[in-house]
Amino acid sequence: MGIYEDRVLPRIVDLSCGMQAMDPQRERVCGGLHGRVVEIGFGSGRNVPFYPAEVKSVSAVEPADLGWRMAAERVAASPVPVERAGLDGQQLPFDDSSFDSALSTWTLCTIPDVRTALAEVRRVLVPGGTFHFVEHGLAPDAKVRKWQNRLNPVQKTLFGGCHLNRDIGALVADAGFEIHELDRFYADPAPKTFAALSLGVAVSA
Repeated sequence: MGIYEDRVLPRIVDLSCGMQAMDPQRERVCGGLHGRVVEIGFGSGRNVPFYPAEVKSVSAVEPADLGWRMAAERVAASPVPVERAGLDGQQLPFDDSSFDSALSTWTLCTIPDVRTALAEVRRVLVPGGTFHFVEHGLAPDAKVRKWQNRLNPVQKTLFGGCHLNRDIGALVADAGFEIHELDRFYADPAPKTFAALSLGVAVSA
């Protein structure tokens, strides 16, 4: 990773994704997590305070060393054991059927090969395991989608490959998950182009 990706971008991501206004979405998406959990795109550990009591352990997948260092206080304060166990969501270093639940928050927008990453998440989940996600992506309204497509090249350049226009629900379903819950909405007060969210739970067959 270059200097920008390793030293600057994690701070930008933490600033943009760490706003208190996002806490209700984090609390919602973490609801129902249980047992052994793998979290891809762990970042600075903003989800740690919202892990339910049913979570027994968390294996954190995070490529940026700075992101992991920024998470140190949250990890230390967590009643749930958290270990950094991987660097790349596209190549998870775990055996098949290793986890009961998986978690992704504002991560699928950035992974270069998102289809491979979702296949990996499905592989490491036990049959019937749950994938919890909240992501920004393709808006439900045509006018907003038009601006997302226009701005996407700039977004990718400035924010480490982040896409504005990925259809999150379709990607999850295409990976072989059965979507049990999916809520699509705009998060206030951000502009709709950047705040079209998909929050849901999918089950691994």
